[in-house]
Amino acid sequence: MNAPRLLRDRIDSFPTHNIAGYGVRPGRTGPFGATLVPGGVNFAVYAGNATSVSVVLYKLGDADPTAEIAIPTDFRVGRVWAVTVFGLEYEDLEYGFRVYGPENAGINDRYDPTVVLSDPYAKVLGGREEWGKLPDYDRQYQHRARLAFEDFDWEGDRPLRIPTENLVVYEAHVRGFTRHPSSGVANPGTYAGLVEKIPYLQRLGVNCVELLPVFEFDEFGNSRLNTDTGEMLLNFWGYNTVGFFAPKAGYAATSRFGMQGDEFKNMVKALHAAGIEVMLDVVFNHTAEGNELGPSISFRGLDNQTYYMMTPDGYYFNFSGTGNTVNSNNPITRDFIVSCLRYWAAEYHIDGFRFDLAAVLDRDENGVPLGNPPLIQALAHDPILRDCKLVAEAWDAGGLYQVGSFPNYHRWSEWNGKYRDTLRKFLKGDEGMIGELATRIAGSPDLYKGRGARASINFVTCHDGFTLADMVAYNDKHNEANGENNNDGANDNNSWNHGAEGPTDDPEIVKVRDRQMKNAMLLLMTSRGVPMMLSGDEVGRTQKGNNNAYCQDSELSWFDWSQVETNSGLLEFASNVTAFRLAHPVLRGAHHPNSIDPSDCGHPEVSWHGTRAWQPDWSPGSRVLGIMWCGHHLDVDASPDYVYVVANSHWDAHDVELPTVDPGFVWHLFADTAQDDPGACVLGNEEPLSNPNWYTVSPRSVVALVARPVS
Repeated sequence: MNAPRLLRDRIDSFPTHNIAGYGVRPGRTGPFGATLVPGGVNFAVYAGNATSVSVVLYKLGDADPTAEIAIPTDFRVGRVWAVTVFGLEYEDLEYGFRVYGPENAGINDRYDPTVVLSDPYAKVLGGREEWGKLPDYDRQYQHRARLAFEDFDWEGDRPLRIPTENLVVYEAHVRGFTRHPSSGVANPGTYAGLVEKIPYLQRLGVNCVELLPVFEFDEFGNSRLNTDTGEMLLNFWGYNTVGFFAPKAGYAATSRFGMQGDEFKNMVKALHAAGIEVMLDVVFNHTAEGNELGPSISFRGLDNQTYYMMTPDGYYFNFSGTGNTVNSNNPITRDFIVSCLRYWAAEYHIDGFRFDLAAVLDRDENGVPLGNPPLIQALAHDPILRDCKLVAEAWDAGGLYQVGSFPNYHRWSEWNGKYRDTLRKFLKGDEGMIGELATRIAGSPDLYKGRGARASINFVTCHDGFTLADMVAYNDKHNEANGENNNDGANDNNSWNHGAEGPTDDPEIVKVRDRQMKNAMLLLMTSRGVPMMLSGDEVGRTQKGNNNAYCQDSELSWFDWSQVETNSGLLEFASNVTAFRLAHPVLRGAHHPNSIDPSDCGHPEVSWHGTRAWQPDWSPGSRVLGIMWCGHHLDVDASPDYVYVVANSHWDAHDVELPTVDPGFVWHLFADTAQDDPGACVLGNEEPLSNPNWYTVSPRSVVALVARPVS
């Protein structure tokens, strides 16, 4: 006997109503967004004080909708409107929402039923599949939500969980990394193109790539023509998110097939297979909707005053410097952000997140910093994000600077802007920097006491500012190509051109610039904390003095792969010092080093020296610092591991007395940035010093020594 139909089939897989020619039934209120269910698609959207919500359905690519399904009011639960629609061709489907507000809407409401809104939870967005293709602005609905199909074969891949203190981070732009004609990849400027360059990343020795924004954004947001050159200036960096759950389609070679998600996942899988983690630069402080003159894309038309910080008279607080500020500590917005990051961690196997202008996330709805910000705490303790690295850019455009004081819950690391500033000032020879340099090299215990050295993400350059080559070639910014009369970008660059502004044929200036770049690399890789280098610095990439290339989708921003050969010496040096760091655990300790000798091995974990051993000179005029690292304290049973680094930012050479180490050990030279031979700096090929007690440190140079047994 056959069982009754209702016992064999799901009751909720059948419609109860018919609207616009489709069978529908009350939907599930979670998860938000569009979800495949038996026989149909479930749509759920939070819409604040809306009085009516419709699901607008499109056939893929069509300008006009095929149907509009008004969600019955009795399908609403609380402020969530949910409907299950049956019989949809979901592989050929685009959708959006039309939202009606109350007649007495408040001054901070922005309900507009003439606009079709994108789903903020959409896993795929259409409309910008081809990078740089001028959009058809006559189309009513620009950023079109689509369904994602989670059928990717990860082949056992999981996040790598490399201890934070062991990371060497490489900040890169997906498009800029392989877009240059010299890249030689099959699909320049794409996730697939980056995969082809994994052997290069392995050669360099990095084990984490930090990618500038890859959430779907509109490169035509604030696009304009440079009136001097006629060049189209695009939003190249991508700090204007449109879809937080959707990978940037314009970065995918397969986006015309809607496969950007799979291409991104394949990139992550390939990087993991090479031992390289993936960290994403995420932007939750503002959105692409801008200020009160900006477009309604999603949040603004769903519940403007919940998602954004608003003034009482209907304007947007602008702590982000981009027109609006996300109200991140509102419970609804907070849940959105947590859900988004959980999705990327679980579905894309992302290893960590760097939060742009993270100090914004510390503010309440009126912009006042909170003592215990709910979002920061929630992310720190979230069970799904537990293994993800969390890194804060601990400042914002409203003047809140929290380097060393960002709420951390013993989970958050920070971009250490004070490390950057100190290293730059020391390298150009500023007075009074020796004490602070020692503090920064030790992992900034003044900032991160109780949190350990791995809380400090050390960097000398990043995407925002001069490249390393420009830092030693320009005194001032040269941003004329941005079309803003050189008024944009920072003015406090702590840079030095060494005698000529920009390119020069003077061999002495060229030589000292090269040395200074090596100085920065060597100090970065021998400091406690987590080193981060900017893509292209290892080959001397220049932006011609532009310190704010956010709008430059051109050779100004692209990695020129011909420099791998023309600047092979600098690249070899960078690779060698990275290998040196990874070979010496004493440089990578998670804690701040002791200046005492707790293991009774005869030397403290770190000791400071001047031109005379054990006698550091902390006076304002001093420009020489010696740092000796003793690895006994990490593992008393291991072979002795001593590293001695001497930094001289003086314009004169100095004879430096070397500290003695264990009997039978002598100092061997790993690197001297004043040497012209790039092959002299090779891990394992260190030569003993001819004079074991003294070493002459050349002007503006850094030397690294290791202690080895006498052969």
